[in-house]
Amino acid sequence: MSDYAAVKQQLEAKLHELENRVQRIDESLSRAGDDDWEERATELEGDEVKSALGTLGVQEIQQIRHALHQIEAGAYGRCEKCGARIAAGRLEALPFATRCTKCA
Repeated sequence: MSDYAAVKQQLEAKLHELENRVQRIDESLSRAGDDDWEERATELEGDEVKSALGTLGVQEIQQIRHALHQIEAGAYGRCEKCGARIAAGRLEALPFATRCTKCA
């Protein structure tokens, strides 16, 4: 696990950032809309974008939590499909990768 202390710290920081962002999106989406129908139509378009970003954020949060669990379990850096080591470059680019390049 000590090999991945820096990765764990990076993932925890990213997790905190994403949780805050998703919370702000949720708060924004729960606000009452404008009474003017034209303005409301514009708000709804923005809400669709915010909702999509929120969904992507939640998915990334789940991936990060899984990676943190893998670090704690001593299984981080191993492909969940074939068991091979995931290349360091892949983990640098995508720290929550669960599969090696071949299996991805």
